[in-house]
Amino acid sequence: MAARFIIPLTILFIIEIYAYQAIRHYMAGYPNFNKNLVFGIYLGLSALLWLGFLGMRTIMATPEMKIPRLVFMSTFFITAPAKLIISIFMLLDDILRLFKWLIAKFYTNTSTISNSEVVQNITEGISRNDFLVNSALGSGALLAGTLSYGILSGAHDYRVRRKTLILPNLPKSFDGMTIAQISDVHSGSFYNKIAVQGGVETLMKQKADMVFFTGDLVNDKAEEMKGWVDIFSKIKAPMGVYSTLGNHDYGDYYQWSSQQAKAKNLEDLKATHKQMGWNLMMNENKIFSESGDKIALLGIENFGAKGNFPKYGKLAEAHKNTDEASTKILLSHDPSHWDYEVNKKYKDIDLMLSGHTHGMQFGIEIGDFRWSPVSMMYEQWADLYKKENQYLYVNRGFGFIGFPGRVGILPEITVITLKSNV
Repeated sequence: MAARFIIPLTILFIIEIYAYQAIRHYMAGYPNFNKNLVFGIYLGLSALLWLGFLGMRTIMATPEMKIPRLVFMSTFFITAPAKLIISIFMLLDDILRLFKWLIAKFYTNTSTISNSEVVQNITEGISRNDFLVNSALGSGALLAGTLSYGILSGAHDYRVRRKTLILPNLPKSFDGMTIAQISDVHSGSFYNKIAVQGGVETLMKQKADMVFFTGDLVNDKAEEMKGWVDIFSKIKAPMGVYSTLGNHDYGDYYQWSSQQAKAKNLEDLKATHKQMGWNLMMNENKIFSESGDKIALLGIENFGAKGNFPKYGKLAEAHKNTDEASTKILLSHDPSHWDYEVNKKYKDIDLMLSGHTHGMQFGIEIGDFRWSPVSMMYEQWADLYKKENQYLYVNRGFGFIGFPGRVGILPEITVITLKSNV
């Protein structure tokens, strides 16, 4: 086993021991309960998780292993965070027990603790705190239940989010135009065709004038779209369906046999967009004319200004020959591109549409309040943003990757109505 796996696996093993101790301590208070059943379920899930780790390379890289991959990822995301929470409580309990032991060992001159009691505490040990153990198991169970619900229900709970934007530069001929947006399909993660088809049907019921897809059609490989092309080919719009690439579409996270194989994968993915009737925009633009009025749609390859995400996009190329258009809409997968370049150099881009963050598939949204851990990395990570006269909309994503579900941040179909005035 590679040395780089030793430390994380050691940490996971320690977490496993702590979780097992918590369950064993709790079950000791219920002598009439079927302990064998509880421990059997726990050890079975743990064995499934460790077998998944040992075979992770094959499970994650082989399309035919979709069901084993789903089982492994579901087991991991339901049990691992719960065990981590339990371990934190148990570690806190061990720290408190250590302090009690040290006090009992060295503080013997007291009127309340006799020498004989000190010796008894040392020799018998200091028992665990029932409150902390119960809190550990309760918190772990709550988190596991929440994540389970996110897998069973949240993954395909598609929500239509509507916005009306006032664009002063919008020509009257395009006043009232509706655009729909989906993003981050990640077809390699899908397992429920009926649910996905329902999401596409919901999109089509919006009857938008144009439909945009803002990147990450697959996780790594073009072949992940096998079996899904017919479903997504049903996406149509009077003014067309336009798409762009996301960071996952290039196959950068997969270990290819050669650069030629990687290049062919990208060409196959481009062909898939064409097969579905989607107009893939690769650092280019399209002018729409109506009664002498013109608007421009720009689409670029992935451009990420955060982390190590690729910067393949060339906005300068896409922006060429668009001066005649009074309104410009940009499709750019990564929202960090907005502050990095769009706001600074291209003030004439009225609206940018992005995806990428998924809202981390986990967070809280209550009314106008929203929070997700991804907000610590991205200033703009979900919904609508405005700076001066420019708008950015970040779609929460249609699919999922990694965690096979969603909690709080649900999959999204965006419908935006463009108006020239109030």
